[in-house]
Amino acid sequence: MLGLVLTGVMLFPVYWMINVSFTRQGDMRKSPPNWFPVDGTVEGYRSVLRDQLPYLGTSLLVGLGTVALTLIVAAPAAYSLAKLNPRGGRALSFVLLMAQMIPGIIMAMGFYAIYLNLGLLNSVAGLIVADSTIAVPFAVLIFTAFMAGIPDEVMHAAKVDGAGPWRTFWSVALPVSRNATVTVSLFAFLWAWSDFVYASTLDSGGAQRPITLGIYHYIGNNNQEWNAIMATAVVASIPATVLIIIAQRYVAAGVTSGAVKD
Repeated sequence: MLGLVLTGVMLFPVYWMINVSFTRQGDMRKSPPNWFPVDGTVEGYRSVLRDQLPYLGTSLLVGLGTVALTLIVAAPAAYSLAKLNPRGGRALSFVLLMAQMIPGIIMAMGFYAIYLNLGLLNSVAGLIVADSTIAVPFAVLIFTAFMAGIPDEVMHAAKVDGAGPWRTFWSVALPVSRNATVTVSLFAFLWAWSDFVYASTLDSGGAQRPITLGIYHYIGNNNQEWNAIMATAVVASIPATVLIIIAQRYVAAGVTSGAVKD
């Protein structure tokens, strides 16, 4: 029973977001508020389709780019840490763990200073690189835990067949790390999709703004279009929700991999 109550409390903001997205602008300040949009409107969703599609496209591009860059960097690095035993591997793992504890705003200010000199402010490429710094440490730790569980006999068999380290990684380690790959890809996409700190610091005012900044299109000094704001939030939540539903079983297996030894 307590679990149901807590679940209801946590889901109430989602329900209220959907309710307000269908509420007419003139009914926003009614007291008591309408708990159901019985006299609702879809004007907020019309505004989303009219104004927010470019921002959604930018967020999608940044999210997919972050996933690609994260996998390219993290998977080979994790394979090296798990199977090649490089010098200083434990120290690097500790550094990656510490990197996840650095506040995002500190990283954002550092990127701002660098991008200002490189001319990468207000660019999709700049956001992809910045968002990847959040995902890569987590991805390396997940991949390392998973690949460490691959039997050494499999690696030795590939070596006997003439495969070098790169071929073994590409043909053996990576294919069997599907659960970890899905887990890393999902979290990298969600971090990039929902990012606000990097977006507001590095891409504020640019032509290619993500959806987290596009919502400000409806916020003015004297007027806030709450139904359009909440409709944008609902639409922006759909891709993340669909991905989580599709990938949840892979994520459960990927996150727990390496936690239990046979």
